[in-house]
Amino acid sequence: MFKIEKIDTSNKKQVDEFVQFQYDLYKGTPQFCPPFRGDIKLMLNRDKHPFYEHSIADFFVVRDENGKIVGRIAAMMNKLFNEYHKVKKAQFYLFECIDNQEVANMLFQAVFDWAHEHELNEVVGPKGFSAFDGYGILVEGFEHHQMMTMMNYNFPYYAKLLENLGFTKEVDFVSCYIYKDKFVLPEKVRKASELVQKRGSFKVLQFKNKREMMKHAWEIGEAYNKTFVNNWEYYPLTKGEVKLLLDNLLVVADPKLIKLITHNDEIVGFLFAFPDITSALQRHDGKITPLGVLDMMRELKKTKWVSVNGAGVLPEYHGLGGNAIMYAEMEKTIKEFHFDHCEMTQVAETAAQMRKDLINLGGQPYKNHRIFHKTI
Repeated sequence: MFKIEKIDTSNKKQVDEFVQFQYDLYKGTPQFCPPFRGDIKLMLNRDKHPFYEHSIADFFVVRDENGKIVGRIAAMMNKLFNEYHKVKKAQFYLFECIDNQEVANMLFQAVFDWAHEHELNEVVGPKGFSAFDGYGILVEGFEHHQMMTMMNYNFPYYAKLLENLGFTKEVDFVSCYIYKDKFVLPEKVRKASELVQKRGSFKVLQFKNKREMMKHAWEIGEAYNKTFVNNWEYYPLTKGEVKLLLDNLLVVADPKLIKLITHNDEIVGFLFAFPDITSALQRHDGKITPLGVLDMMRELKKTKWVSVNGAGVLPEYHGLGGNAIMYAEMEKTIKEFHFDHCEMTQVAETAAQMRKDLINLGGQPYKNHRIFHKTI
C-alpha cells in the first residue's frame, strides 16, 4: 500500500528525507556521482534559491506501508521560460523511483494534478532549477560514469516508467567522448583561427587565477546567457540565476580552462572546461568537509578527464571566425594540459551544427539524456 505526500519545505525532517532518498537508492552504484547535499536542499529553499524570485515549485514523495520513501519528484513552473516561449509547460525534476510502475504513476499523477491547478497543459522533464542542473533521463551509456554533478544518472528502467505513462521524446542531449589523440582539428579551421586573431578584432581572454577571473564574472554570465539564445532550453536568466551559475562554476573551475572570446573587446563567446573530480565527490558522498575540499583540490590536479560543459559563440559571429577560434582553443584545452579523456557534456540535438562539428573533430557520442514530454 503506497501513499502520496506533499513535502512541507519548511520542515527540516521532511526535506532531509527527500534529499537522502537518492543517496540510499544509488548506494553501491559505481557510475553514480552524489550531488552536494546543500545544492539539493537549496532547490527546496523558497527563500534562497533564485528560481523562486519568478517561479514556483512543489515536491512530492511516495511512501510504502512502513513509511519508507520509495519515490520522489518536483513539480515546477518556470514562468520566465513559459512567457518567453509562449507556452504553458510544467516541468518535473528530482525524479527518483524504485522499479515500480504504481509508484511512478502516483508521482506523476501528483505532477499532472499540480499542472492542471496552475492551468498548464504540458509536462516536460527532467529539467532543473538552474543552467547547470543537467537535463534528461539517461537512455544510453549506463556503463559510463556520471560527469560530476553536471548531468543526471539513473537506472535503465526509468525511461520505461515514463513511456508507460505516455511520455514521448521532446529532445535529446548527447554527450561525446574524445580521446586526446583522436581529436583532429582541420588545418583550415586552425588557419582561420590564427588569421582572424592576427587581424586584431578577435582575441582569446584567459585567466591566471580566480581573482582575475572574477573581475569578468558578470560578463561571463551575460555571455553565457546570450550565446544560448537559440537553444531549446533558453530563457533570459535573472541576475540571481547568473550569480548562482557563476558560484557553481567557481567550485570546480581551473581559471586556465575558462576562456572568453572577444570581438572588439566585447565578449562574444566562451569555452568552459572543468577537470573531472567525480572520484573525489564519490568518496565524500555529497558532504562538504575540510578533508573533502582538500581531496577535491588534489583530484583537480591529478585527474585525466576533463568536461567541456559550456561552449558557444554568439550566432552573428559564427561566420566571422568565432567558431574556428572556439574549436582551436578546445584542441589546446585537451592536448596542452595533462588530460587523456574529454567529454563534451550534454549538447542538445537542436544545436545541430555543433553536434556535427564535434563528430568531425573526432568525438564519439556515448551518452544520451532524453527530455520527455506529455500533453495533459
